[in-house]
Amino acid sequence: MWIKGETKKMKNFLFDFDGTIADSGETAILAVQEGFKKTGLKAPSARTVRYYMGVPIEAFFPELAGPDFPEERIEELYDNFRQAYQELEESSTTLFEGMKETLAQLKADGKDLYVVSSKISTSLKRNLDTLGISEYFTDIIGSDQVENYKPAPDGVNIIVDRHGLDKNETIMIGDAKYDLQMGKAAGVHTCGCAWDTYDIELLKKEEPTYLFDKVTDLLTI
Repeated sequence: MWIKGETKKMKNFLFDFDGTIADSGETAILAVQEGFKKTGLKAPSARTVRYYMGVPIEAFFPELAGPDFPEERIEELYDNFRQAYQELEESSTTLFEGMKETLAQLKADGKDLYVVSSKISTSLKRNLDTLGISEYFTDIIGSDQVENYKPAPDGVNIIVDRHGLDKNETIMIGDAKYDLQMGKAAGVHTCGCAWDTYDIELLKKEEPTYLFDKVTDLLTI
C-alpha cells in the first residue's frame, strides 16, 4: 500500500469496472480477438489489447484496424466485438476477491459509490446486475453518456455535478493510467489498483494519491 502524503477521509468513491471491480481481462481480450477475426481482420495480440484496456473501443479499434479499413464497416466491428463479449462475459467475468464485502462495508460506512466505465451503459448495468452488486451504486456512467472518453474528465464531472459532490472528498479508483488521468483532470483524488494492473509502473508515473495492493485497502480511506 502506498499513500502519497496525507488526505482527508473520502466520502465519494468512483470506480472503474473492468480490472478494478471485476476480473474481466481475458474476456475483453478474447472478445476483441474474436470480433476482429469475425470482421475479416487479423486479431491483435493479447499484449496489444491489454495496453489499450481502460479506454472505449471507439478510441482504439480504428487504430488497430488500420488506415485501409473502410470507415463504413467500423460499426460492424463494434457489433462483432459486443456480441462476442456478451457470449463470453457470463462465464468469464468475476468479482475480485473481497470486492463484494468491501463494497458492502463502504456502503454501510455511509460512503456513496459510483461507477465510471468505458463500457456502454447497457453492458455495464447488465454486468453489475449479474454480479449482484447493483444495489451498492448510486449512479453509473458508461461511455455512451460522455462527449469525450477517458482520460478526459467528462465521466467524473458528470457524477460530481449531478450529485453535488465535494471534489475534496471524492476519489477515482482504477487499474489503468487513463482512470488516474481522468481523475486528476477532474480535480479529484485518485487511487491506483495494483491487484490487476497491466503495468504498475504506468500507475506510479501518474502519481496517484493512493496505490493499493488489496481490495480491502479501500476501507482505510
